[in-house]
Amino acid sequence: MDLAKYSLFVHPKVMNTQHNDFAQSGKLLARGAARHLSDLGFVSLEEFVPRRGLRLDLFALGPKGELWIIECKSSKADFKSDDKWQNYLEWGDKFFWVVDSDFPTDILPQKTGLIIGDAYDAALIREAPYHPVAPTRRKTLVHKFATKAAERLHRVRDPCFMSSF
Repeated sequence: MDLAKYSLFVHPKVMNTQHNDFAQSGKLLARGAARHLSDLGFVSLEEFVPRRGLRLDLFALGPKGELWIIECKSSKADFKSDDKWQNYLEWGDKFFWVVDSDFPTDILPQKTGLIIGDAYDAALIREAPYHPVAPTRRKTLVHKFATKAAERLHRVRDPCFMSSF
């Protein structure tokens, strides 16, 4: 799939983010997805921990309070080795995979959303089903999102900052 068909902002030199280093290519996919989500009015955090033992690659808060989970997969092996993703479903209203244009998308579950991306942008290819988060959990997650975002901003200004949370 050619991502350039979906976006005018894709850098031609970075159409393929396949790297031997899964973590690095996953971070590049997260960056491109975050840029696209920003265009949709979302703000996002990488490596958000909704509860001990779970770490979401990208957690996004929408303009109407939507909570989206985006998992970045850089290869088939990366996807096959992930046995925790179903535990994430209860922590967001929608669940998406973001992969690059060379990823074999037919192996991804059909009842999840699909985003094709690279380091610079992304395109929403398949919408995810909506499963609303319970109101009490939503309030807790939005508060934790705001707290983590503020802590990260504070660390940029003051690298010695230590949170009490």
